[in-house]
Amino acid sequence: MLNNVILVGRLVNDPEVKTLENGTSVASITLAVMKGFKNQNGETEVDFIKCSLWEGVATAASSFCKKGSIIGVKGRLASRDYSITFENGESKTIKTIEVIGERISFIKI
Repeated sequence: MLNNVILVGRLVNDPEVKTLENGTSVASITLAVMKGFKNQNGETEVDFIKCSLWEGVATAASSFCKKGSIIGVKGRLASRDYSITFENGESKTIKTIEVIGERISFIKI
């Protein structure tokens, strides 16, 4: 099976690298990616895609990118489940999909 994703978009926020307890670097970013068509009102819609960047890719993104930068991300889709518990004791499982970025390209216009 093949699991490849290529996105080009603008960073919604500055990348911020966090170091995990085991010393691994990770940055969570959100890319604003324009859809390839206009809606009924003639406006271009945007998807906001969450991406995780690891190790050297995370460091490069934080060093060379900032909010509004246009970058390309090549990676793979990954799904995660996590549970949240409400004040009333009820819990719910949330399913999310994110892109695990394996390479990034810096795009200058």
